[in-house]
Amino acid sequence: MRFATFNVLHGRTLQEGKPVSVPSSDVGLALAEAVASLGADVLALQEVDRLQQRSGFVDQARVAAQAVGAWDWRYASAVHGRAVPGKGWMLDPAEAGLRVYGLQDAAAQGEIPSHGIALLSRLPVREWRARRFTPAPFGLPLRVAGRPGLTLVRDQPRPALAAVIAGRQGLFTVVAVHLSFVPGWNIRQLLAIRDWIADLPRPYILLGDFNLIGPVPRVVLSAAEFVAPVTARAWRGRLGGQEGSALCAGSCPLGGVVAQPIRPSMLGGWRDLARVATYPSHRPVVQFDHVLAAGTCRCIPVGTGAPQMPVSDHRPVVIDLLW
Repeated sequence: MRFATFNVLHGRTLQEGKPVSVPSSDVGLALAEAVASLGADVLALQEVDRLQQRSGFVDQARVAAQAVGAWDWRYASAVHGRAVPGKGWMLDPAEAGLRVYGLQDAAAQGEIPSHGIALLSRLPVREWRARRFTPAPFGLPLRVAGRPGLTLVRDQPRPALAAVIAGRQGLFTVVAVHLSFVPGWNIRQLLAIRDWIADLPRPYILLGDFNLIGPVPRVVLSAAEFVAPVTARAWRGRLGGQEGSALCAGSCPLGGVVAQPIRPSMLGGWRDLARVATYPSHRPVVQFDHVLAAGTCRCIPVGTGAPQMPVSDHRPVVIDLLW
């Protein structure tokens, strides 16, 4: 099976290290060609636009799902509002909290522009779960591609998506994330996600833009497993920084989630499945984008890569697993 994670920068491309907008007539095509070229069976996307002017009013999650042939997919919003060049976000005061949709219920979400993440699967998904975390209460001065010096950037709410997928060897759980860029706050979110999925079937595959470099995510998660092993009840009460969640049963669009008891033998350590530089895309020097695994996964990485793409300031991480 092939897994991939890609921060798509809402379909923009780079010229000499500076982001430029793709013509609105081409933005859907450029994104579709980029994600289709990855050939992933399971794909996590970050910085995905929905109905934004800057990306040609394209529903990018739907475009990406069609391009990769993924019929099981979900999009989770981080913010609701319009991205205005030079002014930032013009938030919609009537919209707040978590919105999640997939193929069957996109029309019910209306025409509200938003921005978020997506998780796409060619394999059948048995259960979906979604969560949204509050932003850090302060911003940071950061280097922003295309701008001189440092720019004060405010944090955004951060969604996460979890899918229980039926593979050839049984059920496993894939989680897509885009963590905060604020140091410490992103680690808090990472540990909360660990607790949040504690009752879902192992093994776990955790994909996304962590805004944490190199081995840091693995070290943090493995240390947490050693110091404070997760129990089946942990995810209910130890989710600091969370804003809202979705946990549905029956005919709910998100599907139901079947809780399982957690045994100590199931709490394996976390492993990096790919160690490749991903940022900036034109000359990558650090790894912000990761694929981690935990549990009794007998998967063997047989190929990894971070190919240069026609869109984004990140490179995707692509990994083939012999399962």
